Amino acid sequence: MVGIPVLQGGEDVKSNKLVLRAAAIAAASAFVMLGAANSASAHVTVSSPDAKPGGYAKLVFRVPTESDTAATTKLVVSLPKDHPFAHVGAQVKDGWKVVKTTEKLPAAVKVGDVTLTEAITTVTWTATAGGVPANEFDEFALSVGRLPEGVDSLSFPAEQTYSDGEVVKWAEVSKRDTDKPEHPAPALKLAAAITPVAATTDAAEDGGADPLARALGGAGLLLGLIGLGLGLRARRPTSAAVAADPADGSGAGPDSGAGPVSGGGSSQAKL
Repeated sequence: MVGIPVLQGGEDVKSNKLVLRAAAIAAASAFVMLGAANSASAHVTVSSPDAKPGGYAKLVFRVPTESDTAATTKLVVSLPKDHPFAHVGAQVKDGWKVVKTTEKLPAAVKVGDVTLTEAITTVTWTATAGGVPANEFDEFALSVGRLPEGVDSLSFPAEQTYSDGEVVKWAEVSKRDTDKPEHPAPALKLAAAITPVAATTDAAEDGGADPLARALGGAGLLLGLIGLGLGLRARRPTSAAVAADPADGSGAGPDSGAGPVSGGGSSQAKL
Protein backbone atom coordinates (compact mmCIF):
# COMPACT_ATOMS: atom_id res chain seq x y z
CA MET A 1 0.00 0.00 0.00
CA VAL A 2 1.34 3.45 -0.97
CA GLY A 3 1.19 5.91 1.92
CA ILE A 4 0.40 9.63 1.59
CA PRO A 5 3.59 11.76 1.61
CA VAL A 6 4.17 13.42 4.95
CA LEU A 7 5.34 17.03 5.06
CA GLN A 8 8.39 17.56 7.21
CA GLY A 9 7.37 19.21 10.46
CA GLY A 10 10.12 21.84 10.38
CA GLU A 11 9.40 22.88 6.80
CA ASP A 12 5.66 22.97 7.47
CA VAL A 13 6.02 25.24 10.49
CA LYS A 14 8.47 27.46 8.65
CA SER A 15 6.11 27.76 5.68
CA ASN A 16 3.21 28.66 7.96
CA LYS A 17 5.25 31.35 9.68
CA LEU A 18 6.32 32.89 6.38
CA VAL A 19 2.74 32.97 5.06
CA LEU A 20 1.36 34.52 8.24
CA ARG A 21 4.21 37.02 8.45
CA ALA A 22 3.65 38.14 4.85
CA ALA A 23 -0.09 38.55 5.50
CA ALA A 24 0.57 40.56 8.66
CA ILE A 25 2.99 42.88 6.83
CA ALA A 26 0.49 43.42 4.00
CA ALA A 27 -2.33 44.19 6.45
CA ALA A 28 -0.15 46.57 8.47
CA SER A 29 0.91 48.41 5.30
CA ALA A 30 -2.70 48.81 4.24
CA PHE A 31 -3.67 50.28 7.61
CA VAL A 32 -0.72 52.69 7.51
CA MET A 33 -1.88 53.88 4.09
CA LEU A 34 -5.42 54.16 5.45
CA GLY A 35 -4.23 56.44 8.24
CA ALA A 36 -2.25 58.52 5.76
CA ALA A 37 -5.30 58.92 3.54
CA ASN A 38 -7.45 60.04 6.46
CA SER A 39 -4.79 62.47 7.64
CA ALA A 40 -4.40 63.96 4.17
CA SER A 41 -8.15 64.57 3.87
CA ALA A 42 -8.54 66.28 7.29
CA HIS A 43 -10.01 69.76 7.24
CA VAL A 44 -12.15 72.13 9.30
CA THR A 45 -15.68 70.72 9.71
CA VAL A 46 -18.90 71.68 11.47
CA SER A 47 -21.40 69.38 13.18
CA SER A 48 -24.31 69.69 15.58
CA PRO A 49 -25.94 67.29 18.05
CA ASP A 50 -29.30 69.09 17.98
CA ALA A 51 -29.69 71.20 14.82
CA LYS A 52 -33.25 71.36 13.50
CA PRO A 53 -34.86 73.87 11.11
CA GLY A 54 -36.53 76.64 13.10
CA GLY A 55 -34.79 75.76 16.37
CA TYR A 56 -31.69 76.60 18.37
CA ALA A 57 -28.54 74.54 18.03
CA LYS A 58 -24.99 74.00 19.22
CA LEU A 59 -22.51 74.18 16.36
CA VAL A 60 -19.17 72.44 16.87
CA PHE A 61 -16.23 73.37 14.63
CA ARG A 62 -13.49 70.75 14.60
CA VAL A 63 -10.11 72.22 13.71
CA PRO A 64 -7.15 69.92 12.95
CA THR A 65 -3.62 71.34 12.79
CA GLU A 66 -2.26 69.98 9.51
CA SER A 67 1.36 70.81 10.18
CA ASP A 68 4.33 68.94 11.61
CA THR A 69 5.94 72.06 13.04
CA ALA A 70 3.40 74.89 13.48
CA ALA A 71 0.37 75.31 15.76
CA THR A 72 -3.06 76.74 14.99
CA THR A 73 -3.23 80.14 16.68
CA LYS A 74 -6.37 81.71 15.21
CA LEU A 75 -9.76 80.65 13.84
CA VAL A 76 -12.26 82.99 12.16
CA VAL A 77 -15.73 81.58 11.40
CA SER A 78 -18.07 83.50 9.10
CA LEU A 79 -21.81 83.17 9.73
CA PRO A 80 -24.37 83.24 6.89
CA LYS A 81 -25.55 86.77 6.07
CA ASP A 82 -28.47 85.60 3.96
CA HIS A 83 -29.80 83.61 6.94
CA PRO A 84 -28.55 85.58 9.97
CA PHE A 85 -28.96 84.39 13.55
CA ALA A 86 -30.84 86.44 16.13
CA HIS A 87 -28.73 84.85 18.87
CA VAL A 88 -25.05 83.86 18.77
CA GLY A 89 -23.22 82.67 21.89
CA ALA A 90 -19.53 81.75 21.65
CA GLN A 91 -17.79 79.10 23.72
CA VAL A 92 -15.27 80.48 26.19
CA LYS A 93 -12.08 78.40 26.12
CA ASP A 94 -9.02 78.53 28.35
CA GLY A 95 -6.06 79.86 26.40
CA TRP A 96 -8.26 81.56 23.78
CA LYS A 97 -9.74 85.03 23.37
CA VAL A 98 -13.08 85.19 21.55
CA VAL A 99 -14.48 88.22 19.68
CA LYS A 100 -17.85 88.53 17.91
CA THR A 101 -18.19 91.06 15.09
CA THR A 102 -21.55 92.68 14.25
CA GLU A 103 -22.34 94.12 10.82
CA LYS A 104 -25.29 95.95 9.29
CA LEU A 105 -27.26 93.72 6.95
CA PRO A 106 -27.87 94.77 3.31
CA ALA A 107 -31.61 94.38 3.97
CA ALA A 108 -33.78 93.67 6.97
CA VAL A 109 -34.36 89.97 7.63
CA LYS A 110 -37.15 88.50 9.74
CA VAL A 111 -36.03 85.65 12.01
CA GLY A 112 -38.94 84.17 13.90
CA ASP A 113 -40.68 87.08 15.63
CA VAL A 114 -37.62 89.33 15.31
CA THR A 115 -36.66 91.57 12.39
CA LEU A 116 -32.90 91.98 12.10
CA THR A 117 -31.17 94.97 10.54
CA GLU A 118 -27.77 93.92 11.86
CA ALA A 119 -26.32 90.59 12.99
CA ILE A 120 -23.15 88.88 14.16
CA THR A 121 -21.32 87.86 11.01
CA THR A 122 -17.96 86.56 12.28
CA VAL A 123 -16.63 84.92 15.43
CA THR A 124 -12.87 84.91 16.03
CA TRP A 125 -10.89 82.77 18.46
CA THR A 126 -7.28 83.88 19.02
CA ALA A 127 -4.82 81.83 21.07
CA THR A 128 -3.35 83.53 24.13
CA ALA A 129 -1.14 80.53 24.88
CA GLY A 130 0.19 77.74 22.65
CA GLY A 131 -2.87 77.21 20.45
CA VAL A 132 -3.64 73.82 18.86
CA PRO A 133 -0.33 71.88 18.68
CA ALA A 134 1.07 70.37 15.49
CA ASN A 135 -0.80 67.26 14.29
CA GLU A 136 -3.49 67.70 16.98
CA PHE A 137 -7.03 69.09 16.88
CA ASP A 138 -9.45 71.10 19.02
CA GLU A 139 -13.14 72.01 18.92
CA PHE A 140 -14.79 75.43 19.06
CA ALA A 141 -18.52 75.77 19.76
CA LEU A 142 -21.28 78.27 19.10
CA SER A 143 -24.87 78.41 20.36
CA VAL A 144 -27.05 79.88 17.60
CA GLY A 145 -30.69 80.40 16.71
CA ARG A 146 -33.04 80.37 15.16
CA LEU A 147 -32.00 78.14 12.31
CA PRO A 148 -33.76 78.93 9.03
CA GLU A 149 -36.55 76.75 7.67
CA GLY A 150 -36.81 75.56 4.10
CA VAL A 151 -33.02 75.52 3.72
CA ASP A 152 -31.06 72.36 2.91
CA SER A 153 -27.74 73.46 4.40
CA LEU A 154 -25.76 76.40 5.77
CA SER A 155 -22.19 77.26 4.85
CA PHE A 156 -19.66 78.57 7.39
CA PRO A 157 -16.45 79.70 5.64
CA ALA A 158 -13.50 79.58 8.02
CA GLU A 159 -9.99 81.00 8.11
CA GLN A 160 -7.25 79.13 9.98
CA THR A 161 -3.98 80.84 10.92
CA TYR A 162 -0.79 78.98 11.90
CA SER A 163 2.02 80.10 14.17
CA ASP A 164 4.43 80.26 11.21
CA GLY A 165 2.19 82.81 9.47
CA GLU A 166 0.43 80.46 7.05
CA VAL A 167 -3.28 81.22 6.51
CA VAL A 168 -5.64 78.56 5.15
CA LYS A 169 -9.05 79.66 3.91
CA TRP A 170 -11.72 76.99 4.09
CA ALA A 171 -14.18 78.72 1.80
CA GLU A 172 -14.74 76.64 -1.34
CA VAL A 173 -18.36 75.57 -1.87
CA SER A 174 -19.18 72.40 -3.81
CA LYS A 175 -21.54 73.01 -6.74
CA ARG A 176 -22.30 69.30 -7.03
CA ASP A 177 -22.27 66.38 -4.61
CA THR A 178 -19.46 64.77 -6.59
CA ASP A 179 -17.20 67.83 -6.30
CA LYS A 180 -14.39 67.59 -3.74
CA PRO A 181 -12.69 70.98 -3.37
CA GLU A 182 -9.28 71.13 -1.76
CA HIS A 183 -10.40 73.59 0.92
CA PRO A 184 -14.17 73.10 1.38
CA ALA A 185 -16.15 75.47 3.55
CA PRO A 186 -17.67 73.78 6.62
CA ALA A 187 -21.32 73.04 5.81
CA LEU A 188 -24.19 71.97 8.05
CA LYS A 189 -27.11 70.03 6.58
CA LEU A 190 -30.57 70.96 7.83
CA ALA A 191 -32.81 68.53 5.94
CA ALA A 192 -33.33 66.48 9.13
CA ALA A 193 -32.13 66.19 12.70
CA ILE A 194 -28.35 66.27 12.58
CA THR A 195 -25.89 64.11 14.50
CA PRO A 196 -22.13 64.70 14.81
CA VAL A 197 -21.54 61.79 12.43
CA ALA A 198 -23.96 63.04 9.77
CA ALA A 199 -22.99 66.71 9.90
CA THR A 200 -19.90 66.78 7.69
CA THR A 201 -18.58 68.90 4.88
CA ASP A 202 -18.88 66.64 1.87
CA ALA A 203 -20.58 63.54 0.51
CA ALA A 204 -17.55 61.33 1.16
CA GLU A 205 -17.65 61.94 4.90
CA ASP A 206 -21.42 61.43 5.03
CA GLY A 207 -20.80 57.78 4.19
CA GLY A 208 -17.86 57.34 6.54
CA ALA A 209 -14.32 57.09 5.15
CA ASP A 210 -13.61 58.16 1.55
CA PRO A 211 -13.51 55.45 -1.17
CA LEU A 212 -9.70 55.23 -1.13
CA ALA A 213 -9.60 54.74 2.63
CA ARG A 214 -12.32 52.06 2.50
CA ALA A 215 -10.51 50.25 -0.34
CA LEU A 216 -7.18 50.25 1.50
CA GLY A 217 -8.74 49.05 4.74
CA GLY A 218 -10.65 46.29 2.95
CA ALA A 219 -7.54 45.17 1.07
CA GLY A 220 -5.56 44.88 4.30
CA LEU A 221 -8.29 42.86 5.99
CA LEU A 222 -8.67 40.57 2.94
CA LEU A 223 -4.93 39.90 2.74
CA GLY A 224 -4.83 39.10 6.43
CA LEU A 225 -7.70 36.60 6.14
CA ILE A 226 -6.13 34.96 3.06
CA GLY A 227 -2.83 34.55 4.89
CA LEU A 228 -4.56 33.03 7.90
CA GLY A 229 -6.49 30.64 5.68
CA LEU A 230 -3.36 29.51 3.83
CA GLY A 231 -1.56 28.98 7.11
CA LEU A 232 -4.33 26.76 8.49
CA ARG A 233 -4.66 24.86 5.22
CA ALA A 234 -0.93 24.12 5.15
CA ARG A 235 -1.18 22.43 8.54
CA ARG A 236 -3.95 19.94 7.59
CA PRO A 237 -1.99 17.51 5.31
CA THR A 238 0.51 16.80 8.09
CA SER A 239 -2.04 15.48 10.58
CA ALA A 240 -3.98 13.59 7.88
CA ALA A 241 -0.83 11.99 6.50
CA VAL A 242 0.34 10.83 9.92
CA ALA A 243 -3.06 9.28 10.62
CA ALA A 244 -3.09 7.39 7.31
CA ASP A 245 0.56 6.27 7.32
CA PRO A 246 0.69 2.48 7.98
CA ALA A 247 4.14 2.92 9.55
CA ASP A 248 2.45 4.62 12.49
CA GLY A 249 0.78 2.01 14.73
CA SER A 250 -1.53 4.61 16.27
CA GLY A 251 -3.32 5.31 12.96
CA ALA A 252 -6.40 3.45 11.81
CA GLY A 253 -5.64 1.67 8.49
CA PRO A 254 -7.63 -0.85 6.45
CA ASP A 255 -6.26 -3.81 8.43
CA SER A 256 -6.42 -2.27 11.88
CA GLY A 257 -9.73 -3.91 12.74
CA ALA A 258 -11.58 -0.63 13.19
CA GLY A 259 -14.73 -0.60 11.07
CA PRO A 260 -17.69 -2.96 10.37
CA VAL A 261 -17.15 -6.73 10.22
CA SER A 262 -18.27 -8.08 6.86
CA GLY A 263 -18.22 -11.84 7.68
CA GLY A 264 -18.99 -14.28 10.51
CA GLY A 265 -22.26 -15.93 11.54
CA SER A 266 -22.48 -14.00 14.76
CA SER A 267 -22.75 -10.71 12.89
CA GLN A 268 -25.82 -11.83 10.88
CA ALA A 269 -29.26 -10.94 12.19
CA LYS A 270 -31.57 -13.84 13.00
CA LEU A 271 -34.79 -13.92 11.07
